[in-house]
Amino acid sequence: MNNKDTARSHYLEALGVQAWVRHAPRAAAPAPGAAQQDMPARQPKAENAAALTAQDILRMDWRALEQTVRVCTRCRLYQTRTQTVFGVGDRRAEWMVIGEAPGAEEDRQGEPFVGRAGQLLNAMLKAIGLEREQVYIANILKSRPPNNRDPLPDEVAACEPYLMRQIQLVQPKIILAVGRIAAQNLLKTDTKIGQLRGNRHTYPGTDIPLVVTYHPAYLLRAPAEKRKAWEDLKFARKVLRGEA
Repeated sequence: MNNKDTARSHYLEALGVQAWVRHAPRAAAPAPGAAQQDMPARQPKAENAAALTAQDILRMDWRALEQTVRVCTRCRLYQTRTQTVFGVGDRRAEWMVIGEAPGAEEDRQGEPFVGRAGQLLNAMLKAIGLEREQVYIANILKSRPPNNRDPLPDEVAACEPYLMRQIQLVQPKIILAVGRIAAQNLLKTDTKIGQLRGNRHTYPGTDIPLVVTYHPAYLLRAPAEKRKAWEDLKFARKVLRGEA
């Protein structure tokens, strides 16, 4: 076994999976459509950020969008956060990973999925041949809810245009919804995560396929479910290839 295979074995071990199945190299992601790239940017002042409409946000370029999120006051969470957590990764990625909301460590560092849950997510991605830097990672909420409570409906609604615009700009070939709250909010459903898993969904209003899996934080609490997450990842890879 060479060094590369040994590394893969370690990542799969973190997921509770012993076998590794090789697959064809992933094709390079296409550039985002020129029409979206050429949309006029809107760069509001901090004091005007809360007054923006969803349509204002959906016309922004990356720079304007990130600046707006940084000073956002569209919901009450700006009063308790340390900083916003915009997103991270390849802005032309094939894979987009969407979680729930920043936790305490994400709030401190300003980056999604760090700490133990982030390390496990990295291992999950490695298991299907992806580096963290090859995907784009974002959350339903850009600000941390106090005590990591579930997001409230008005908070989700306030942040939704930001995420919608991120999806428009990235133009991913597949979305991996990580955890119950992310899956239910993205799919506009109250169906339990156990029923959402294992199915090919579509992000509303687009033809982007969406696959649901468990949140890494949940897998840390329930390691017996890691094998199910591995099945989800393999299924997502098949969906991306047009095999499911």
